[in-house]
Amino acid sequence: MYSQLGGTFPAPLFLFLAGISFALVTEKLWTKNLPVDQIARTTIRRGAEIFAFGLVFRLQEYAIAWGWAPLSDLLRVDILNTIGLSMMMMGVLCWVVLSIRRGALSPTRTDVRLALIIASAGTALLISLLTPLMWTSWRLRWLPWPLESYINGVHNLDTPQAWLFPIFPWSAFAFAGLALGFILQSQWARRRESVIFLTAAATGVLLVEVAHWLDAQPYRLYAVDDFWHTSPNFFVIRVGMLLVILAASYGWCRWGAAQQGFSPLIQLGRASLLVYWVHIEFVYGRLSILPKHNVSVRIASFGLLVIFLAMLALALLRTRLKGRGSEILAWLRNPAGGRGYAPRPGSY
Repeated sequence: MYSQLGGTFPAPLFLFLAGISFALVTEKLWTKNLPVDQIARTTIRRGAEIFAFGLVFRLQEYAIAWGWAPLSDLLRVDILNTIGLSMMMMGVLCWVVLSIRRGALSPTRTDVRLALIIASAGTALLISLLTPLMWTSWRLRWLPWPLESYINGVHNLDTPQAWLFPIFPWSAFAFAGLALGFILQSQWARRRESVIFLTAAATGVLLVEVAHWLDAQPYRLYAVDDFWHTSPNFFVIRVGMLLVILAASYGWCRWGAAQQGFSPLIQLGRASLLVYWVHIEFVYGRLSILPKHNVSVRIASFGLLVIFLAMLALALLRTRLKGRGSEILAWLRNPAGGRGYAPRPGSY
């Protein structure tokens, strides 16, 4: 069971961190006393950009798989699409809350922050609770399948598919991260940083145990019970595990080996979108470095090590070359001239 939980963790982790990052960006714009409408435009536009990246990524995957991938793959709901949509929805939610509290926009006002936290956490819980219904009795069958697929992942197969990333349930992880992000940015939490993360870890363990207990009860809230795909208990378990992972990452970066110099965890985080974009093809795509469903644990572990080191090298290269595009372009045009230097005639 726990190996299956771990194997399904990258997507929730991406969305959870996207929610936390969104809270940090919103907070930064908020502290600049920008108008509410401008904050909303900035954050929603960023979500739209990520959504566009998701569409481009699907086009790239289709081109790479030319000849055997169906045309419908262009409309597949992948994780980048859902991150982008979730960011746009979070932007709308923050806009609504801040508009209602327009007279109290100072970041030091705890009532505004509390409203944002409650709205974010409530939305996460609501999405989770509605997911079993949106996948079964409340399906929006009247929508064209490319649109319904964003609700429940039905694609063109007439049944919700567990391998896709629709709003229900996946966006709930982003809103959970948004709520936590606003908590972490509060003045009270900043003064008690270590205590907050230890509390997050303890809360995570508690959530996992409570959700396990609820799932073991004989009564069922929904007519169709699908623990691994739509269950709110499964959502709570994964949120609890995300809190534990977040606290462990904090401990690693605050007290662990990350303080001794180079940190692979921090380095990968600095180029996370690029790493995601590239690694997908080498892990799941046509350029997979290992045969699919046909290797031992030892070979799979070796493959994991190889892809980790390769993506770490890519992240290092990205960091080193960031902001030096003009120099690289000049060097490519005139490699003999060193760093883009081209001697003038007669200067020898």
